[in-house]
Amino acid sequence: DEKGLFYALDLGGTNFRVLRVHLGGKEHRVVKQEFEEVSIPPHLMTGSSDALFDYIAEALAKFVATESEGLHFSPDRQRELGFTFSFPVRQTSISSGTLIKWTKGFSIEDAVGQDVVGELTKAMERIGLDMRVTALVNDTIGTLAGGRYNNPDVVAAVILGTGTNAAYVERAHAIPKWHGLLPKSGDMVINMEWGNFRSSHLPISEYDQALDTESLNPGEQIFEKMISGMYLGEVVRRVLYKMADEAAFFGDTIPEKLKIPFILRTPHMSAMHQDTSPDLKIVATKLKDILEISNTSLKMRKVIVELCDIVATRGARLSAAGIAGILKKIGRDTLKDGEKQKSVVSLDGGLYEHYTKFRTCMENTLTELLGEEVSENIIIEHSNDGSGIGAALLAASHSQYIGIDES
Repeated sequence: DEKGLFYALDLGGTNFRVLRVHLGGKEHRVVKQEFEEVSIPPHLMTGSSDALFDYIAEALAKFVATESEGLHFSPDRQRELGFTFSFPVRQTSISSGTLIKWTKGFSIEDAVGQDVVGELTKAMERIGLDMRVTALVNDTIGTLAGGRYNNPDVVAAVILGTGTNAAYVERAHAIPKWHGLLPKSGDMVINMEWGNFRSSHLPISEYDQALDTESLNPGEQIFEKMISGMYLGEVVRRVLYKMADEAAFFGDTIPEKLKIPFILRTPHMSAMHQDTSPDLKIVATKLKDILEISNTSLKMRKVIVELCDIVATRGARLSAAGIAGILKKIGRDTLKDGEKQKSVVSLDGGLYEHYTKFRTCMENTLTELLGEEVSENIIIEHSNDGSGIGAALLAASHSQYIGIDES
C-alpha cells in the first residue's frame, strides 16, 4: 500500500548507488525510479569515518537537487531514506545498528562499533541536507523485500557480487536465539552473513590459506573468499604465480606484474574463461595488457582457461550448496504430496549477472543437488537492483508519516 517518493542509498562495495523511487500503492506499484552510481575513491575505503560519510552525503545532496518539478516535497515534509549497508551490523532497531566489522576491502577503524545511521545522519547535517533514515537494511534483506514485493513466492535472497551473503524467511519458533515476542506473522527474516561461514568440510587449498593470511581480515569471511567476485581472480593469480615459480610456466623468470596482489580482477578472469575465439585471442590480450606477458602459446592459453574454469566451478558449486542448504532448512528441498509450491530465490550481484559460466554452473549444480523433480519448483530469479527498491519500500513502510493522508 506504500505511496509517495522515497530515497534509497546502497553502500556495499567499491560503488554506491543513490535511488529515488516513486511508489504508487497497490495499483501502480513502482511508478518511477531513477538512480545514480558513484564510485568510491580507494583512499576513502581505508580512511576515516567522517571522510567516507561526507563523500556519500554530498553525492546524495547532488542527487536530491535533480528532483523534477512534479516530484517536489511539501516544505513541511522531511525526505525519507532507506539505507542499505552491506556489512555485518548488530541491528539495534529498524533504523539503527552498530558496525561489527568491515569486509570486502574496507577498513575504517573509527567506524567500527559506531551506529552507521548516526554517522550518515551527522554527515547529512554537516552539509544541511534535511533527510531522515527510516530503515537500515542489509543488501540481502533489501533484495528479499524487493523480490517479495513483486512475487509472494520469494523465500530467500542471495547476493553474489564483490562479496556474498544470503537472507531467508524463517519460522519464528525455529530460531533458538530469539527471546522476544514472536512477530504476528509467525515468520522472521534472517540475515545469515554466510560469507563468514567456515567448516572443516570446506575444501580449503594452500592458495585460499595464503590469500586469507595476507588479507585485510585474516580468519574471517572464509566462504566469501572462496566464491565471491572480489577474490576469484586473485585465487587464479596465486595459482599462476606458483606455476610460474615452480614449473617455469612463463619461462625462466616470473613476470613482475604477476607478483601484485589483486592485479587480476574477476572480470578479466571471466573474459578469459569465456573466450570462444579459436586462437583464444582474448586470453592473449588480457595476459599482455594486465600482466605484460606477450609470447604465449595456444597450449599455455588453454591451460589458463582450464584454470579459470576450475576456480569458477568451485565457487559456483559452493554457492549452489549454500542455496540448497537454505531450501533444506525451510523444508523446500523435497516434494510434498500433491503440492506444487514454487520457491523463488532472488539473486543479485555483478558476479551472478555478468559471469555467465559461473551462473550456469551454479544453476546446474542446484538441479544436481535437489534432483530434477524438486528443481522444477525452484526458481532462481535475477532481481536487478532489488536491494535498492527493497530499501525504499522498507523506508516507506516505516515512514514517520504513515496514516497521514497522502496527497
